[in-house]
Amino acid sequence: MRVRGNTQFASAVGLVLGLLCAVEAAKVNKHKPWIETTYHGIVTENDDKVLLDLPLIALDKDAPLRYAESFEVTLTEEGEICGFRIHGQNVPFEAVVLDKSTGEGVIRAKDKLDCELQKEHTFTIQAYDCGEGPDGANMKKSHKATVHIQVNDINEYSPVFKEKSYKATVIEGKKYDSILKVEAVDADCSFQFSQICNYEIVTPDVPFTVDKDGFIKNTEKLSYGKERMYKLTVTAYDCGKNRASEDVLVKISVKPTCKPSWQGFNKRIEYEPGTGSLALFPSMHLETCDEPITSIRANIELETNHIGKGCDRDTYSEKSLHKLCGASSGTVELLPAPSSSANWTVGLPTDNGHDSDQVFEFNGTQAIKVPNGMVSTSLKEPFTISVWMRHGPGAHEKETILCNSDKTEMNRHHYSLYVHNCRLILLLRQDPSEAENYKPAEFHWKLDQACDKEWHHYVLNVEFPNVSLFVDGTTFEPFLVTEDYPLHSSKIESQLTIGACWQGGNARMAQFFRGNLAGLMIRSGKLENKKVIDCLYTCKEGLDVQLPEEVASSVKVEFNPNQSSLTVEGDDIDAFDKVMQHISYLNSRQFPTPGIRHLRISTTVKCFNEESCVTVPDAEGYVMVLQPEEPKISLSGIDHFARSAAEFESQEGVTLFPELRIVSTITREVEADAESEAAEGADDDPTVQETVVSEEIMHNLDTCEVSVVGDELDGEHEGLEVDMSQLQQHSLEMSSSNLGLVITGVNTMANYEQVLHLIHYKNWHTEALFDRKFKLVCSELNGRYISNDFKVEVNVIHTANPVEHANNAMMQPNFINPVHHASVDLSGHNLVNAHQASVVPSAATVVIVVCVSFLVFMIILGVFRIRAAHQRTMTDQESGKENEMDWDDSALTITVNPMETYEDQHSSEEEEEEEEESEDGEEEDDITSAESESSEDEEGGEPEDQQGASRQQQLEWDDSTLTY
Repeated sequence: MRVRGNTQFASAVGLVLGLLCAVEAAKVNKHKPWIETTYHGIVTENDDKVLLDLPLIALDKDAPLRYAESFEVTLTEEGEICGFRIHGQNVPFEAVVLDKSTGEGVIRAKDKLDCELQKEHTFTIQAYDCGEGPDGANMKKSHKATVHIQVNDINEYSPVFKEKSYKATVIEGKKYDSILKVEAVDADCSFQFSQICNYEIVTPDVPFTVDKDGFIKNTEKLSYGKERMYKLTVTAYDCGKNRASEDVLVKISVKPTCKPSWQGFNKRIEYEPGTGSLALFPSMHLETCDEPITSIRANIELETNHIGKGCDRDTYSEKSLHKLCGASSGTVELLPAPSSSANWTVGLPTDNGHDSDQVFEFNGTQAIKVPNGMVSTSLKEPFTISVWMRHGPGAHEKETILCNSDKTEMNRHHYSLYVHNCRLILLLRQDPSEAENYKPAEFHWKLDQACDKEWHHYVLNVEFPNVSLFVDGTTFEPFLVTEDYPLHSSKIESQLTIGACWQGGNARMAQFFRGNLAGLMIRSGKLENKKVIDCLYTCKEGLDVQLPEEVASSVKVEFNPNQSSLTVEGDDIDAFDKVMQHISYLNSRQFPTPGIRHLRISTTVKCFNEESCVTVPDAEGYVMVLQPEEPKISLSGIDHFARSAAEFESQEGVTLFPELRIVSTITREVEADAESEAAEGADDDPTVQETVVSEEIMHNLDTCEVSVVGDELDGEHEGLEVDMSQLQQHSLEMSSSNLGLVITGVNTMANYEQVLHLIHYKNWHTEALFDRKFKLVCSELNGRYISNDFKVEVNVIHTANPVEHANNAMMQPNFINPVHHASVDLSGHNLVNAHQASVVPSAATVVIVVCVSFLVFMIILGVFRIRAAHQRTMTDQESGKENEMDWDDSALTITVNPMETYEDQHSSEEEEEEEEESEDGEEEDDITSAESESSEDEEGGEPEDQQGASRQQQLEWDDSTLTY
């Protein structure tokens, strides 16, 4: 039995060993792991764990079975899951095995995820078993499964507004559905956190609301008078209830009810004289209230009717203006400014110098007679009549401007210019002729200008039987010409009148004119051309525009003749505004007339819908021309001197103004600089704030008048003369009378100074003459600026023996001693009677004889010195002669008047030198009177008697120290 039991045990052990061998034989990796084909997962931005909809588990059929519970079976590596592998580029995830035996694993993020960068990730994954044997060889991998992972957002960002601020404009009295829209954005990636769920106005108590979409509207009608601008603070919230990081400012401007008009210009524009053109509307634009505009037309008018003759023109005399405009000679001025040589306008009322323009007023009761001979009575050849006229409203009676009628016995009108019922009529009756036929006698023009109370310039060119009329430079043809017989022959003289017509039969004036006249001229022998007429009418001020290149083709600009108004027309409102901004005011006068020039802009706008077209009211403003810095014209020179009687009686006479100087200065106030202001502050002197600076300026003169102070000139014995060739060379004219002479014409101060140096006073009967006084006054712009009264007193030196005086004059040296009022008091020392005059020249003659004798002695001494020099070497001969012949008389003390002082002699010598050098047009040098005189004698080659006379004329006496 024991043997049998052992046999059974052995069989059982063998069976177990067989099973173990069978298990060992079955240890082979035959199968691949298995996973799902698709996985879906979710991960949050701030987490790394991915939640999958199906768990990540890999299964493998190679995994061993579990047998009886009594057996503990060890799992083999072939059935275990060793890992998962993710395929894809830059996949921010990894798969990790949690349990190899069960194949369970997880997917997690390797780095922090950002939903805003990438919301979803897709990649593939495979599972791997552990393979065979201890080294894991022949491991199997599953198929590739697709994994979709969504990154969940967190509300990490706050809303941000797109704009830093918002602006809008509303019109008062209107409720808007939407004024403007504010908009914020959120950087979060999810719909919930990236959407703006709400906007809110933070500013309290404002009449505005904002909806969830950001649209702002007003809750009530706004008033421009109550508030012109509202400032609102608005914030935003996202759907995660995050508030905007920064609130935004909203500005809402309230405009008054839109009215089409010109906006953006100053009503007062100041113009500084001499600054060129000035932009009038640099920032102006047209407000059309968003109406669809098809065309715009604007008329800009500069109102200057109250300035001078309708605008700012040069106020020289009409005759001077004709010359400046190129008219040739032959012009006669019938309404000149009153003067000593033209006094027939003295009784007429003027504008009292307003604007310094010579304007005469005719009130219906006044008229003047033109002196005989001013105008030729025969007007057979071509002639021109020009006049400035401002006439009142139309009258039924004739109003005569100019009339030439019978002087006595009859009332026949030879020719006349008159106004009747707003018509300008020229009457021109022909002189008696052999053919007693009808001929044109009256020329009629119906003109609005004749009765509009404004200044107009009229020019009549008459070349019988044709008559042309120019009004403000525009030609007008007569609408009616009537004929009449020529006048019958008569020996009655005619009378030329202005402002009415002389009725010779009744010896009174009739047909009086009412209005203002100026610049009435008649020019015989030649007609005025259009260029001269335009020049006479052209203003010195007006409007100007420089068109920008980009708008030159789209906008049309037209000016009126005197540029006082312009019209702008176009269809592009932006281009139109640019042209308006380039319109400027220009005044080219050196001294413009100060005052106001009104501006008016009249605008017409056309729209697509004519019924709703806008109406633009007129815009008004004014240009204020500031007061120019007025010049001060100063005349200076020798104002008191004496000359011998022989010089007065000589052919040349006495030069009245040998050293005249004409200087014009302006004085302006200059603000003190910083250093001077600091010094003033240190001195605590508040009174010194500005510095007065004078500077010399150059401008023209138009009149210089030399008048006699005291008795009038006696034409039989004395007179004033001037070189007519010099006058003609400078286009100047002269008129003279027993009261003096007047030089007229527009020219420079230097030329006037040159001409005035040539005025001489002559007297052929000096026995009873002891002194003469003259006054010189110069003016600019027809008397607008007048110089000081420069008075000159000339004394006559009489001699006891005229024959001896004449002989001694031949040898008298050239010493001049002018006396100035500033340094010598002459009151009470003038020669007042013949007895006193006879005493002084006798003593003077003795002194002169002694002086001449001494001079002869010096000449003889010079001859001896020349002979001594002749004995020198030949090389020095010429220079020696010149050195000995140069007479140095600076040390001579020849006493002409024993009572004179050395200072008077010295000053008179210097003035003599300045006079001679100014006449030669040279620079002032240090040269003695004797040297200047000798050089003139050598160059001029005058005869001996003329040289003696010229030396005699240089003798001057200072009688201020004589006691008689």
